[in-house]
Amino acid sequence: MLTTVKKQKVVADFGRKAGDTGSPEVQIALLSEQINQLTNHLKDHKKDIHSRRGLIIMVATRRKVLNYLKKKDFKTYEKILKQVGLK
Repeated sequence: MLTTVKKQKVVADFGRKAGDTGSPEVQIALLSEQINQLTNHLKDHKKDIHSRRGLIIMVATRRKVLNYLKKKDFKTYEKILKQVGLK
C-alpha cells in the first residue's frame, strides 16, 4: 500500500502541525491516496474480491470522516475536497 515516504509527504502536506496524523484532513488525504492505489490495482486484477471489499470499506470510512468535517468546519471541508480532487 502506501510507502513510508509517501505517507510522510501526505502528512506534511495536509497536517496542521508536524507529526499530525489524526486530524480529519490527514485521514481523508491518506484514505484518498490508498483508494487511488487500490483502484489502479483492481483495474488489472478484476477478480480480486477481497481487495474490492477493502476498497468499499475505505470509501465508506472516508465518507464518514468527510461528513464529520462538513459538520464541524465547512470551509476546511471545501478546501480539502479541492486539494484531494473530490466532487
